[in-house]
Amino acid sequence: MDILQAMILGLIEGATEFLPISSTGHMIVASDWLGLSQSEDNKAFEVIIQLAAILAVVANYGEKFSLRYLELWKKVVLAFIPIGAVGFLLHKQIKALFTVETVAVMFIVGGIVFLVVEYLQRGREYAVKKVEDVSYRQALWIGLAQIFALIPGTSRAGASIIGALLVGLDRKSSAEFSFLLALPVMLAASGFDLLKHYHDFAGAQMAPLLAGFVVAFVSAWLVMRLFIHFLERFTFVAFGIYRILFGTLLLWMVL
Repeated sequence: MDILQAMILGLIEGATEFLPISSTGHMIVASDWLGLSQSEDNKAFEVIIQLAAILAVVANYGEKFSLRYLELWKKVVLAFIPIGAVGFLLHKQIKALFTVETVAVMFIVGGIVFLVVEYLQRGREYAVKKVEDVSYRQALWIGLAQIFALIPGTSRAGASIIGALLVGLDRKSSAEFSFLLALPVMLAASGFDLLKHYHDFAGAQMAPLLAGFVVAFVSAWLVMRLFIHFLERFTFVAFGIYRILFGTLLLWMVL
């Protein structure tokens, strides 16, 4: 992998990780377009750019990392437990689901779900308009909804946002809770991958790793901020349509 390829993948990871459009599907298409195989070195690189995305959450929500927000973090941890438990117990079975066809179908299904949920939510008055006001019960339901993200192509952000909307969070709060929930989920996933691939970093070139890390961090930081501003004026309908179109493209590529 050269520096340009690393920067492209870093940009895609950072731009898609926190949007409800599945970074997995986009990384599949980008890697295929760039002619990159799923080698051990490339898997190790993906761990690095995921860590950059995690750091972007910390940079954007640094004020939340204080004892003042301890109750909020308890709710985040509670929401993490379902996917953490299921992912740990069934990781081999989940890995077997990973095919491009599955990713494509779940893109389309997820897009339809977004359109249906937005249709049903028209004119609704949301009970929670600040992420700090989410209840433990709502957090648990969001965590249960996030389990669907274990199906490749569903999107962790998409599953948690849908769950949040259904239990009464407004769009902005749903996205922000999803951002914070990404921390334990991605730390657990990246930590697991790091243990599997740590030896692959020994022979890796540092320049592509560094370039990918920086681009992933900057793009994730920027996209999160723009996403919140977008949701102050618009709905998730555009993302639903995009998912359906992108999933159709994926199916066309593999069939």
